Amino acid sequence: MQTMVWQTAKAGAIARLTQQAFQLGELAQGQVRIQVKAVGLNFADIFALTGLYSATPQGAFVPGLEFCGTVVESKCDAYAVGDKVMGVTRFGGYASVIDSQPEYLTALPEGWSYQQGAAYLVQTLTAYYALTELGNIKPQQRVLIHSAAGGVGLQAMKLVQAMGAIPFGTVSSQAKADFLKALGFEHVLVRANNFSQQLKQQNLTFDLVLDGVGGAVQKASFNALNPMGRLIVFGAAEFTPGKNRPNYLSAIFKYLKRPKYDVMDMISDNKSVMAFNLIWLWEQVDYLSQLIQEMQTIKISPPHVGHEFDFNDAKAAIECLRQGNNLGKVVLNVVD
Repeated sequence: MQTMVWQTAKAGAIARLTQQAFQLGELAQGQVRIQVKAVGLNFADIFALTGLYSATPQGAFVPGLEFCGTVVESKCDAYAVGDKVMGVTRFGGYASVIDSQPEYLTALPEGWSYQQGAAYLVQTLTAYYALTELGNIKPQQRVLIHSAAGGVGLQAMKLVQAMGAIPFGTVSSQAKADFLKALGFEHVLVRANNFSQQLKQQNLTFDLVLDGVGGAVQKASFNALNPMGRLIVFGAAEFTPGKNRPNYLSAIFKYLKRPKYDVMDMISDNKSVMAFNLIWLWEQVDYLSQLIQEMQTIKISPPHVGHEFDFNDAKAAIECLRQGNNLGKVVLNVVD
């Protein structure tokens, strides 16, 4: 069987990404072969392709962390031919056929589309891990979620609400704010240029913050934490590269000006900062499987897929995500 993939010769520039065909060998014992129907895009893909992601493989690699499709061959007891599955992978997701260990798969919920399946695992797991394992979220806590109309942000808003806490979302435009309010979220802010002043003027404080933006927005959020509050950092969108490659001078400047936290001050103020990179969970298979099972017990609506592209248009899909104008998830559709 043949698989079509998007592969880059090495990290550093998105333009290096090319479509290639590879012949698959015999399926390994204990594994599952999936005909991919949809691929979920994540900001980590962009950072990996441009060499800004610490976990980026050396040399040639296929980007992509999640997919959804149908089992076409199985050499394990967990899945049978015809089963619809969602899956995570430590790179290799931009492919039409994927071989996977069963532990990295879970059944596609009844009534969900392949696109919704491809939009669920990574971003929901990011939000769930941040909120529960690190954030120790409690009912009635006030939770600030940046980029709340994006993939992770939207899943986090829904999870916070489902767990009995109060979500406050920030977005970059009124259109995104209107989108969230139409979904029933009451507390939505269009971030002002001076976000710190905006929070002070509205007398807003929080018990927990999820931040994937960085810079001044992150520091203002930390300053707005209540005693015992926690800032959870899972990304740094302010370092988003240009259309093809990073602007290294700009990146260095932002890096030097990044927020810095003094642990002695944090003791006095009783605040915490935690940061994580979800990719390392891939090496802890049992823990990863446990988290996926736990988060699926929280009943939220299916992910919002805002942008769909043909598999052949992967670069256009990446650019859509890079620009940051997306509502919900960006996915690639794979045609058999």
